[in-house]
Amino acid sequence: MSLFGKLFGTKGGKPPTPQDAVQKLRETEEMLTKKQEFLEKKIDQETMTAKRHGMKNKRAALQALKRKKRYLTQLQQIDGTLSTIEFQREALENANTNTEVLKNMGFAAKAMKAAHQDLNIDKVDDMMDDITEQHEIAQEITNAISNPIGFGEDVDEDELLAELEEMEQEELDRNLLEVEGTSDVPLPNVPSTSLPSRPAKKEEEDEDDMADLHAWATN
Repeated sequence: MSLFGKLFGTKGGKPPTPQDAVQKLRETEEMLTKKQEFLEKKIDQETMTAKRHGMKNKRAALQALKRKKRYLTQLQQIDGTLSTIEFQREALENANTNTEVLKNMGFAAKAMKAAHQDLNIDKVDDMMDDITEQHEIAQEITNAISNPIGFGEDVDEDELLAELEEMEQEELDRNLLEVEGTSDVPLPNVPSTSLPSRPAKKEEEDEDDMADLHAWATN
């Protein structure tokens, strides 16, 4: 059994799908990230231990620095492993995307093939010719219905025009007669009564005034 077979458990069975592989890689990334955080804490602890002992306890300080160096080496290895897993996971995700795209394109191609299975260019041309022919027949029927014959269409147009002119002439003559009839209408009579004369009382008052004036002048 190959190494990948042992890792993914594919002995004699179906190979893992890209989704399964991506999920496994994500779980591995989470595990290594937690390990990375643990090592960083241990490195900080060993650094503090070495500083605390210093030259007073060289043996304990050196042991702490050795452990720190081992933790640093493991941390570097985990960083490299995480980079490799991340690259592989991205490649799998891209492959999975491409697979889904191709699968959908193939599905669409099958649907298109099924839609066209009973059609070819000759059938399409024949169908378009039938449509054109039926359209022309429908247009002829419409024209025949909208222009019926035998329903008063045989009337002489010249006769109708003569009748129309006669009607217009009669209307014109009637208007002229109405205008001429207005000249015989009598004008109103001039009033026979004279205008009212000056009031008699006013004339008597004027005569009395003249007499008084004459008497005064004589005296």
